[in-house]
Amino acid sequence: MKTRFALTLLALLPILAACKADDGTANFAAPTEAAPAAETAPAADAAAPATSEQAAGTEQAAGSEAAPAAANDAPMRLTGPEPVAGTDYVVIENGQPFQPVAGKVEVVEIFGYVCPACAAFQPLVGPWKAGLPGDVNFIYVPAMFGGTWDDYARAFYAAQTLGVQEKTHEAVYAAIHAEQTLKGERGRDSVDDIAAFYAKHGVDAKQFSAAMSSFAVNAKTNAAKQFAQRSKISGTPSLIINGKYLVKGKSFPDYLRIADHLIARERAAKAGN
Repeated sequence: MKTRFALTLLALLPILAACKADDGTANFAAPTEAAPAAETAPAADAAAPATSEQAAGTEQAAGSEAAPAAANDAPMRLTGPEPVAGTDYVVIENGQPFQPVAGKVEVVEIFGYVCPACAAFQPLVGPWKAGLPGDVNFIYVPAMFGGTWDDYARAFYAAQTLGVQEKTHEAVYAAIHAEQTLKGERGRDSVDDIAAFYAKHGVDAKQFSAAMSSFAVNAKTNAAKQFAQRSKISGTPSLIINGKYLVKGKSFPDYLRIADHLIARERAAKAGN
């Protein structure tokens, strides 16, 4: 399933033109080169991150994913030159982690299920986050740019609340961009449509619909959106390292290479305190 999804995305990338929110305020340039499949090492060239005229997003307030693959004190394997401020990353003024955890370096990916660039990034970021050291706390954050973006952001948090977010994350991308059983930005899926999809993955559709409009989900989206606005994201996908650095980069693998350096920098600073 994952291989078929990645191959389908590769076929779609050359014809993608743009990705906009329903209200037209967020405009994302499509990738210009095909992204590699999940097995590709983060040193090869791939599609560049999408950009936007107006930034807004949301942060995951619970259910963070700390990768257990490496020991806390294990050094990271870094490639390429040291990142340059202003070129490879932006220093976020007065930046702070959204959900700080003692002894952890926070990595946030702000994404949108309806965004083709994010769907193309997922086969890279999924394996990458699984190999992060144990003292790195990775958090998925759905962007909110209005319309169907907000619906799927709420769906993400509802899935998180009901304990099915991890097992449905890639399935949502596949349903929108590969299988096209969900409309995404080709038309607006109703709450019932989205709930019916999640019902296929073991949750009650009515319970899921109720969770999407719950106080808990509203609180998460509101607080997290403020964090992303303070971080001044410029599009999706966006990586924010420890609340301090907004990663730039020329391609998706370059994106992850730069992130590795910044994570290592924050780990070293933590170890020196």
